[in-house]
Parts: sequence; C-alpha cells; structure tokens
Amino acid sequence: MSKLLIKKVRLLDPVNHTDQITDILLENQLIKAIENNIEVNETETNIIDGEGLILGPGLIDLYSHSGEPGFEERETLDSLLTAAQAGGFSQINILPDTNPTLDQAAAITFLQHKIANLSRKIRVNIWGALTVNLEGEKMTELAELAHSGIVGFSDSKSLENLALLRRILEYLKPFNKPVALFPNNRKLRGSGVMREGINSIAFGLPGNPALTETTAIATILELVAAIGTPVHLMRISTARGVELIAEAKAKGLPVSASTTWLHLIANTGAIANYDPNLRLEPPLGNPEDQQALIQGIKEGVIEAIAIDHQGFTYEEKTVSFGEAPAGAIGLEFALSLLWENLVEKGLISPLKLWQVLSQNPAQILLQEMPSIAVGNSPDLVLFNPNESQKVTPKNLNSLCYNTHLLGSEIKGKIIRL
Repeated sequence: MSKLLIKKVRLLDPVNHTDQITDILLENQLIKAIENNIEVNETETNIIDGEGLILGPGLIDLYSHSGEPGFEERETLDSLLTAAQAGGFSQINILPDTNPTLDQAAAITFLQHKIANLSRKIRVNIWGALTVNLEGEKMTELAELAHSGIVGFSDSKSLENLALLRRILEYLKPFNKPVALFPNNRKLRGSGVMREGINSIAFGLPGNPALTETTAIATILELVAAIGTPVHLMRISTARGVELIAEAKAKGLPVSASTTWLHLIANTGAIANYDPNLRLEPPLGNPEDQQALIQGIKEGVIEAIAIDHQGFTYEEKTVSFGEAPAGAIGLEFALSLLWENLVEKGLISPLKLWQVLSQNPAQILLQEMPSIAVGNSPDLVLFNPNESQKVTPKNLNSLCYNTHLLGSEIKGKIIRL
C-alpha cells in the first residue's frame, strides 16, 4: 500500500524543535497530515500502532570506514550499507582510507559508480583525501577532488606536518567544502594503547596522555584563527579538548566538533577485561573525560556524534589488547546504546540525541535537512526503544563482528518503514 498511517507515535523533529505524540499520515513517503486522531480508509492504508515508538529523521553518520575497495574481507559496500540501514541511517560518509586511497578523482568516481550500482535508498558520500596516500607529506590535487562530488576533505588520521596543513587550509578556503581533521600527536602518543591515568596503571597497559589530543587541538585552533578556514574536529575524547573547543567558539572561531558513540557510553574502566575490541584511536577516555563529552553534547560544544564504524576480521582482532588494530563496528546498534545510556538515564533529552545524530551532522556537511512537516518527504526512521535484540555474528549485517557487545542483549531496534 502507498498510504501509511502511524498512530500515537512520539515524533521527534530537531529542525522544528518539536517532541510530541501524534498521528502521521504518509503517501508515497510524502507527509499528508500530522495531527491527532487521523481517520483513513483502512482497506487502502497500512496502519501501524506507534504507541511507545519513536519517529524521527533518518540518521547521518559523519564518518565511517569502508572495507571496499581493498579490504573486502572486513566489509563490503553492500554489507556496510545494509548495516547502516539496519541502524536507522539514511546517510553515511566514507573516509578515504581504502585501498587504493581515495586521493584521486578517478578513485572517487570508481567508488561512486560502485555505490550507484547497489541501488540503495541510503545516501552515500565520500571524503576526499587531503594528502597523497594519507602520508601527510604531499597534498592531493585539491581543486580536482573538490569538483569530483566529494562531501569534503579529510585524511582520517592526523596530519602533523604543520607547514603543509597551513598551506592546505589556505588553499581550501575558497572551496566551501568541509575539512575534517583528527587532532592527534603521534609522537606524544608513543606506545600508549589506552588513555593514561589510574586505570592504565592498574591494568598495566602503556598510557596515551591527553596531551596527544589537546596539543594537536590547540595547534589547529591557532591555524584556524590565523587563516579563517572553517574546520571540523573529529573524534574528540578528552575533557581538556572540550574546554579548548568551548574557548575557541567563545572567541568566534569557525570550528565544529564531534565525538564517537563509544566514547560517550564507555570509559577506561571497560578495559578491565582487556577486550581488544575496545582498542580504539583515540582511546576511550577516563571517567572524567566521558562526563565532559556528555556535557559537551548537552551544551552544544560538541555538535555531533559519529559512529566511526570500522570492521576488522576475527584474526586481526584476536590478539593481545596492545597489538590489536584500533577500531570497532557500531552502525547497527549505536542508536540503541546511546538511547539506553544517555536518554533513559536522563543525561540528555531525546530531541538532543536525534539532533546530534541527524540535523547537526547535516549542518556540518553544509546540507539542509527538511523538517517533518506536511508537504515534505524527509527520510524517516521508526525506532522501538524497548524491543530487545542480541548481538551475534548471525544477527549482524556487518561482515565483521569486532565489538565488545558480542553476545550481549541490548534494548532498542529500528523498525523498517
């Protein structure tokens, strides 16, 4: 049936700042009515009882990793998009660290064609690389990439050649494309594999100091202040990092910031069992870092939550914590865990969570998100926060299952419209 009526659903619309219980009628995905007690011809309309369910705009993941091309044993485009749709995402944005690297227009075009051939409803964008082979020593043909249909520029990993970074920011200023930078000083990090602090000492693991992130943030902010090119700061993970960004915004610097979902729901205490699936880059923060990140989300210092989904094979991750590659999957269950850990505990509002997972990422990407209003046809997802699901390799759409949640029963599941 082309008509769909969802009755008594909780409608979250971050664009209009509305949170209400209502009926909503759609025909061919176009919103025909939003009001109480809508009456329809039941023989011509599919009716869903929305009591206890959440309806909101499709989620947008600012950055995640595709195994294809080059690492198809980890994740194919098909499995990545299937996982994203199962998690309620209507748009994902792929980082350039594939093989070959997405540092040439031809590589971008090749991947765009592969994505188009999958004929999925989900929107897929590509971040173009800032430097050749992501080595951080030579800039790519930025102007050529800017016209190849990319969503913006990022190297995914830190760019520590500051003279080159300065030239890149100067060069990109007129292009009006998002620039996402990962603040991370690899020399300060040394051999650290978890955030430095009481827990790193207790667990006997080399500590990665907060200075790894904060010195890099301070440097980037100085460049932004001098040059004026807007910058998005990825993967913020420390309390001091949140402070620096808040200070920069108070001064009017054109910066935005995001953290990842895992840094909001877990901290270094979770590493007590040495699960290599919690080996991340940047590492999980100490409890005070986690609380500062949540407060940063609440106050708008950090505008967005990214998933940073990255699959690794069982063999790659089944090693000691310190030897494991950094990264974890999360597209399929991030919303569920964020809802359970942040919303149900009263740390942030439902509307704020939806805002940082949809509207704000769209704004960072310089996109407009349509409101949920009569006459519009926005991407919508229906979420049941009370339906349980078990995280098992069989139940996952991702090819890999590198997550510390494996075997867990979690609350919350997307209902396909």
